[in-house]
Amino acid sequence: MRNSRSDFLARRAFLRRSGQLAMAGVAAPFALSLAAIGEAAAQTATDYKALVCVFLYGGNDHGNTVVPYDNLNYDRYSAIRGGGAGRTAGGIALAQADLFATALTPAADAPALANGLSYALHPSMTAMKSLFDSGKAAVQLNVGPLVIPMTKDQYNNRNRVLNPLPPKLFSHNDQQSIWQSSSPEGSTIGWGGNLGDLALASNTDAVFTCISVTGNAVFLSGDTARPYSVSSNGAVAVKGIQGNVYGSRAVKDALATLIQQTRSQTLENEYARVMQRSIASEAKVESALAGTTLATAFPDTGLADQFKIVARLIASRSALGTKRQVFMVSLGGFDLHDNLIANHPRLLAQVSDAMSAFYSATTELGIANNVTAFTASDFGRTLASNGDGTDHGWGNHHFVVGGAVRGQRFYGTAPAVEVGGAGDVGQGRLLPTTSVDQFAATLATWFGVSASEMPLVVPNIDSFGGSGYPANLGFLG
Repeated sequence: MRNSRSDFLARRAFLRRSGQLAMAGVAAPFALSLAAIGEAAAQTATDYKALVCVFLYGGNDHGNTVVPYDNLNYDRYSAIRGGGAGRTAGGIALAQADLFATALTPAADAPALANGLSYALHPSMTAMKSLFDSGKAAVQLNVGPLVIPMTKDQYNNRNRVLNPLPPKLFSHNDQQSIWQSSSPEGSTIGWGGNLGDLALASNTDAVFTCISVTGNAVFLSGDTARPYSVSSNGAVAVKGIQGNVYGSRAVKDALATLIQQTRSQTLENEYARVMQRSIASEAKVESALAGTTLATAFPDTGLADQFKIVARLIASRSALGTKRQVFMVSLGGFDLHDNLIANHPRLLAQVSDAMSAFYSATTELGIANNVTAFTASDFGRTLASNGDGTDHGWGNHHFVVGGAVRGQRFYGTAPAVEVGGAGDVGQGRLLPTTSVDQFAATLATWFGVSASEMPLVVPNIDSFGGSGYPANLGFLG
């Protein structure tokens, strides 16, 4: 293991201890301590940048999302998934003719995929196809959690000291956590929160550095950065003090005083401080949102509503005092062991249409080049059918959308369309050829994180960086 890994652990311990001392009131504010030891460009940002993680809970089926389209590879896909004669639909395979409108043509100067492979998107993803064609979307192929670069022989080798694997592969909760934090379920620090730690000093109000529109998730938790939760309608109010209690304004006022007043007991007093910040933050958010309007039309879906409030919060960035922000939105329902053909189109249409509307909103706001959205998911799924759906996999294909994206391109290594090959660890489960750390590091570099600070964001990045596993995948300019 490299020395830089030891340095990372030591610096991470220092950060945590500094935070603990700051909470005890015997150290400088933690954001200042962090800024003093870091050199990330994000900490001295004068421009604005935001990342938006779109988490697809349940494990998206990549095989019917980014679909082999050329005749040779489509036929292989169709045979594996039970397609009909004459390249028609059957089993869980889509008809080739239905993919014509969403076939992807890379830019003229983009590297060609191996073996004449071409792809189309699911027929419901016409909006994403338009983003790809306009150079505002890219596809990162076969990305998933890795500790080190991994071959199938290494995967099959039972010496997990020499060939470590991400823990608890194929488990929903654990793989969601590993994608978001590099650690299994129970982790308290995510790489979005790590980015927030490095960005705190750039923001006048650190509370709004990491914002979740999807409830609690480890992705946005840092050593000191904590997710601020909002709903699709705006700030989440503290219940009991927004209106009269039992019809009495006096009771409401008494409750507001009770939950905010200074206490002599340390934990009670900290609770009161949290409530004070929550109430003040709610008022600030609502005031900022009241001053923003958007002409962009968003679809009437839950995911689009989440994206819309993110766009409104970004429009309110000056009022909120932010230069660097990390957001998280999500959509569930992707665990399609059954009913893949019936349910997958609706989910993918939501993703495609919501991300397209969000990009249009950032264009309206004049900051499309300053905002990047990307998808993530528990894992990919098996290429082989289980009869009516697919089972848990590993590697997956993901989208990156934004004005700074070097789009109309595929990044990474396209997997062979086969079951039992060198890149398959069972039933067509993809052995990732790109790690989540590489994917995250590419986003972090664009966000303003320096190479020396990158291990503070993604702890396994020092295992990558060779020609086959670059630390920067190149999909952002």
